[in-house]
Formats: sequence, C-alpha cells, structure tokens
Amino acid sequence: MRFLAALLACFAIAAAHAQSYPSKPIRLIVPYAAGGTSDILARQLGPKLSEAWGQPVVVENKTGANGNVGADFVAKSAPDGYTLLLTDLGGLVISASVYSQLPFNPSKDFTPVAMVSYSPHVLAVHPSVPVKNVKELVQFAKANPGKLNFAVSGIGGAPQLAGIEFAQRTGVQWTYIPYKGGSDAVAAVAAGQAEVLFNGMLATWPTVQGGRLRALAISSAHRVASAPDTPTVAEEGLPGFETGSFQGVVGPLGIARETVAKLNAELNRVLATSDMKERFAKLGTEVRTGTPELLGTWLRDEQARWARVVKESGAKFE
Repeated sequence: MRFLAALLACFAIAAAHAQSYPSKPIRLIVPYAAGGTSDILARQLGPKLSEAWGQPVVVENKTGANGNVGADFVAKSAPDGYTLLLTDLGGLVISASVYSQLPFNPSKDFTPVAMVSYSPHVLAVHPSVPVKNVKELVQFAKANPGKLNFAVSGIGGAPQLAGIEFAQRTGVQWTYIPYKGGSDAVAAVAAGQAEVLFNGMLATWPTVQGGRLRALAISSAHRVASAPDTPTVAEEGLPGFETGSFQGVVGPLGIARETVAKLNAELNRVLATSDMKERFAKLGTEVRTGTPELLGTWLRDEQARWARVVKESGAKFE
C-alpha cells in the first residue's frame, strides 16, 4: 500500500511539473560553432519557443570533440527538460563508432524529443578544381590519388562519413582535413585551403550562390526545390546514396514523459507553421517532424548503419 501511495505521489508530481513546464529559462545547447547548421536552426527556433512559452530559450554553443563536449554536457545534466541539445543527429550516433572512449551512448543516454529538419549534404569543390560533375571529380581524383584535401566539420562527423562512403563506392582517395565546424570547413574550401567537401546544404548553399564554391551534387534521395538544377549523387551514378544533416532535439535520459510530450508538441506546432517552412526552404533545408518514439527508433537504426560503414572502411579516427 505504501509503495502504491509513493508511486501515485510520483505520478502526481510529474503531472504537476508538466503542467507548469516551463517555469524558467530553457538552455538549448548547440555542440558546434556559431554559423553552422545546428546553430542557425537553434536561433530560428529559440525565439518562437520563447514567444509561445513566455520563457527565454537561451542558445549556448558548447564546442569541442566534434560535438561530443556539448552532447556529454547535456547527457549529464538534470533530466528536468531545462537543458536540451539541438544537434546533427547523424553526427551524434556516428560518434559511437569512431570514438573508443566516448563518455556516453548516443542511443541509450538521451531522451529523444523531436526531429527538426533534414538538409542534404552538398558535394562541392573549390572553383579551381577542373571538374563540373561527379563523374569528372571521380576521374580527377583517381588520376591524382591523395592530391585532393577533403575538408570536414570534425573528425568522424557525418560529413566525413559521407566522404568515406563516397570514396568506398567510387574508389577515390583523398586526405581528410578536420576543422572546428561546418562553417569553418566551408570557409576553408572557399579560400582554397582544401579542395572538396560534403557539408549540410543549409550552411553551405549561400557560399555556392556567392560563387565561392561549385556544387556538383546533393545527397538527398530527390532533387530539392531550392536547387532544382543540381543533381543528386544517386543520379550521378551512386544509386541509393543518401546522407545529410538530420537535425533534432534530445535531452538527458529520464525526462518525464509528460514534459517530453509537451516539448514535442510545441516543436512540431512551430515547425508546421508556414512561416517556418518558408524560412527553412529558403535556407536549403526541409522540416522533418515526428514522435519521440520514431526518433528513438531512427537513432538506433542509424547507429547500426554507420557502424557497418566504419567497419567496412577500416578507417581510424583516433
């Protein structure tokens, strides 16, 4: 009887917390540098959530170890819904396969909250590289093995794994050069410090439009409306090739179900507005929403997928 009473009391406390949530500022942690895909999205969503809830949503950049510093900070935070992580979910789950001493398990140590968006990777080169399409890039890379420097947003991140999968399937060789974030990788190729990259379209497309990068292909299953003349990697001879920047929100393990439901519902509501859809489309990304349960399944499936790619490639990251 005492156990039942205690259990009911816990449910009552959780319900009361969910009803009053949020009653103080929410910290939205971005584990990458300012100007990257996650940062841009967080600063689009933050004001909308603040407006809806009447509480500040403070975006904080906690960078380091290809996103793992910020992710670990959130994983070890109190599971009360006031510290959340907005991140490249692909990069989060990939880290389990590329870091032997990772202090958290991406698919077990977080509470899935909501998918936010999908932005395909752009395969782009510096304009000085004498290629106009994927076929020419492969030919040039094979004729000059190891000559091309491939800029990545961090060691073992989703853009590098996209490059590894591309190299596996085409037989090219290039040298991976890690930078502190996607914006730094884009700037490096635009400046001619490296020659090629895969990177999230949202953070990369403005530089393509400015003529400082040449886009060869995008990594989505279908062409995107914001770049209708740019073919997909699949169209260019690699069927089924689909990678990108899947952005979403997770929190520490153990957030009350009612709080998760409230967060998920509000994020989905904001993302469904025509204003946000139009903003995202102009930025080269698309809204992706769903339930926390579907996100949890996606995280587990993607972790298994990239574990296979890393194993087959034999790549070493540490």
